[in-house]
Amino acid sequence: MSSSLIALAALDGIAVPGRFGKAAGEAGVVIGERVDLGLATVMARKGRKGALAAAAERAYGVALPAGSRFVVGPKAGFIGTGPGQWFVVSESLRNGELARDLAANFRGLASISDQSDGRAVVRIRGPKAREVLAKGLPIDLDPRVFNPGDAATSLISYIGVQLWQVDETPTYDIAVFRGFAESFWGWLTASAAEFGAVVESNRK
Repeated sequence: MSSSLIALAALDGIAVPGRFGKAAGEAGVVIGERVDLGLATVMARKGRKGALAAAAERAYGVALPAGSRFVVGPKAGFIGTGPGQWFVVSESLRNGELARDLAANFRGLASISDQSDGRAVVRIRGPKAREVLAKGLPIDLDPRVFNPGDAATSLISYIGVQLWQVDETPTYDIAVFRGFAESFWGWLTASAAEFGAVVESNRK
């Protein structure tokens, strides 16, 4: 007898599509899990940052951010997480394909770790997104100081996250370790309820 394993999203059966919380008026936020992304971490090897930056420009069309910034190229986005370190996200190089592509392009220049099965990415957007996140995030998201392309490694309700602003809607993507995804989702939905929220389907 043969059997096959089916990969499930971190919030499969938990992030149920529909509206919840405040029922009257337009929903303050829209939330949902982003699935089938390629996720990886990149760490420059000693003395190779310059060569790595040149390789990133050639292969991905990006200038690697030196600080907490999010830059997007045709195939992937790079988020600065520390000196010589980046978190990489891709919609086109899905799951482990991203780490393999990075390893091929950065051979001898960086250490690559596939994070596609180890983290979940949740998106929140809408006019009340800042207010929701302010309930647990100790970072000022006011548009005077935090804008599209800005990123942060921080905590939300004591859960470690990597957060970056996608656009001026505002839209934020938040990466959490998969083991904390359900707890984070519970906090997020509880915090969003007073504004009215819509959960998007993660099915493609």
